[in-house]
Amino acid sequence: MIDGIAPPFEHPGQAAHSEGVQMGASLYASNVGSSNLLGLAGVGASSGIAVGAFEWNTLFLLWVLGWIFVPIYIKAEVVTMPEYLRKRFGGYRIQIFLSLLTLFLYIFSSISVDIFSGAVFMKLVMGLDVYLIILILVTVSGMYTITGGFAAVVYTDTLQTIVMLLGSIVLMVFAFKEVGGYQELRENYLHAIPSIVSEGNWTAKPECYTPRPDSFHIFRDPISGDLPWPGIIFGLSIISLYSWCTNQVIVQRCLAGKSVAHVKAACILCGYLKLLPMFSVVMPGMISRILFPDKVACVVPSECLKHCGTRTGCSHIAYPVLVEELIPIGLRGLMVSSLWASLMSSLTSIFNSASTVFTLDIYTWIRPVATEKELMVTGRFFIILLLAVSIAWVPVGLTSQSGQLFEYMQAVTIYLAPPIAAVFLLAIFCKRVNEQGAFWGLASGLLIGVSRMVAEFVYGPQSCEKSSRCPALICGVHFLYFDIILFALSLLIILGVSLATDPIPDKHLHRLCWSLRNSQEERVDLDVEMQGKRVFKPRTQPGEEEAPEPWVGGGGHFLSAVFTSSETRFQVDCGLLRASGEKSRSGTAARATGSSCSQGAGAGHGAAQAKHIAHPLCRQANLGTSRTAELGLMGPQSMAKLQSVSVHQCDLEHVLKQGQSCLWKAWHLFCGLELQPGPRLAPQQPTPERTEQGDKLETPLGRKLVKASGLLLMALLFLGHIYYF
Repeated sequence: MIDGIAPPFEHPGQAAHSEGVQMGASLYASNVGSSNLLGLAGVGASSGIAVGAFEWNTLFLLWVLGWIFVPIYIKAEVVTMPEYLRKRFGGYRIQIFLSLLTLFLYIFSSISVDIFSGAVFMKLVMGLDVYLIILILVTVSGMYTITGGFAAVVYTDTLQTIVMLLGSIVLMVFAFKEVGGYQELRENYLHAIPSIVSEGNWTAKPECYTPRPDSFHIFRDPISGDLPWPGIIFGLSIISLYSWCTNQVIVQRCLAGKSVAHVKAACILCGYLKLLPMFSVVMPGMISRILFPDKVACVVPSECLKHCGTRTGCSHIAYPVLVEELIPIGLRGLMVSSLWASLMSSLTSIFNSASTVFTLDIYTWIRPVATEKELMVTGRFFIILLLAVSIAWVPVGLTSQSGQLFEYMQAVTIYLAPPIAAVFLLAIFCKRVNEQGAFWGLASGLLIGVSRMVAEFVYGPQSCEKSSRCPALICGVHFLYFDIILFALSLLIILGVSLATDPIPDKHLHRLCWSLRNSQEERVDLDVEMQGKRVFKPRTQPGEEEAPEPWVGGGGHFLSAVFTSSETRFQVDCGLLRASGEKSRSGTAARATGSSCSQGAGAGHGAAQAKHIAHPLCRQANLGTSRTAELGLMGPQSMAKLQSVSVHQCDLEHVLKQGQSCLWKAWHLFCGLELQPGPRLAPQQPTPERTEQGDKLETPLGRKLVKASGLLLMALLFLGHIYYF
């Protein structure tokens, strides 16, 4: 397994597993970033509780994730979402397309929004230099993601979830105490009006600074409502379908689960946690408007510029203003820690998932013969690249004069998510859909979404005082209605093109779609022949015989081109180059040595094996075989050759290790070239205690408990919607 990359779901002893509580906490922390806290509180301050439906509607999608999507992904034996589309439709075109689109969304939407929202909070509450704080946070997040990998991210998400919950609950208690309780909130919110509504000869319209009469209703008028109820039910569900069921950040945590029962339990736990933001974030944002209307509900551009640095409104500072004004100095540190925890958990999750997508979907397409070590090094260097891009984005956002860059970056996801959701929905539930339909439906939908996004960016957003110059045909439709239309158009294009082209035979679809999810027949992968055609023959060294079959470790790697100084030493040191004069091992010697090294974790097979045991790489001698076999690059004869070469690398590197300098050892440790036992969510071989705990959810009582918890969660969701209808 590549450190930092979630393994495919196979059996409890093969991969790092997260228990239901850890996984559920990680799902929650990965979704609730600093932008989520500031965004929910800000929209709550400006328009009421309807934005809480963004959190509550995800409960149904969590059920869809745990009961429908994840079991399909598990049976497909995939690690990334683009990989699933490759197996489902065949070919690399749609896989690479979705991989690049995913990285674009991560960099220019998720990472940027989290960093900018965190910068706003820290600037208001702490009064420190924003660039320095952001640099420290991003660097720390990236470094422990690089060194700790996926296990470290999940462990820290669990701790950070506790900190976030404590911080938000403390703020909620102080806010409700200050306003006088829930009834006072209902009565006073509708009268929370700023004292300054005019400047010179200009006077703001009353509807621009007066709270909406339907502020305490989730379902609002379908025509005049700011969040119309059809959009809440259908449009928001489409966005949530992308965010929860097809997003690598979320699905990667589920694929690391111990069993399907643990995944379902984690989704239910996350669902219960998602009930809280309505009361711990949205309503405190509304209280902030009651207590500080001149700041939070400002309408005069000069006043807004004074309070929050923008001329278009300051509702987004509702949450940090509460922290600054209500929380005592001692507890303020807890609130700052809470926001930092939300920011870091979101960033580390994105860093890890982006690295996984790039390494396993893009880099393996460029270099099909890449070894596990090379993939590990590539993934860690890609995180460093993400760190650099993230830090470079900070001054762009903070110096933006329009004050609307935050909204533009959120619009990126809103207008690009529906086509992705349509492709995955039909990929699972309609086996008639083929690669041509999926690709052109995705491309066409993205083109339409980008057209709306660019038009809004060029013509500017529409505000209460100023109408947008964007044509009504493009921008006149509410964004939630636009999502529904875009989703429907994507579905029609996918189905139309698929019906006009040849279907995919069932032999390629076993356990990849819903109708064939329980099929026991052997699946023939669509991309086997294509992968075989893409195999690159490795270079051979002077004086060596050319390898008849491709095998990992037999050629130079990309690192040899990067580190030109001490090139040969580096290649030999990292096991990327065979020593000159090496002869292929033959017959009994190769088999004997291969057996010795493959059993390196055992005890007592003579002095030769003791030397192998001393070196951690000997315990990983067969590390690259699984990934290479998955790529279809070698047969049984090549597998034996790879084991022989891996054993020789163990010998060579054990000898060279004795003369390594501290600098080289540090370099190997950072790059993952020296595989040390790292932190795991569970041991590689399950202990009896771990197995017993894991079986509790697999018993009939455990399954009934999970179902009962899920039904109770849905009942609470239903009652909440009725109460705030």
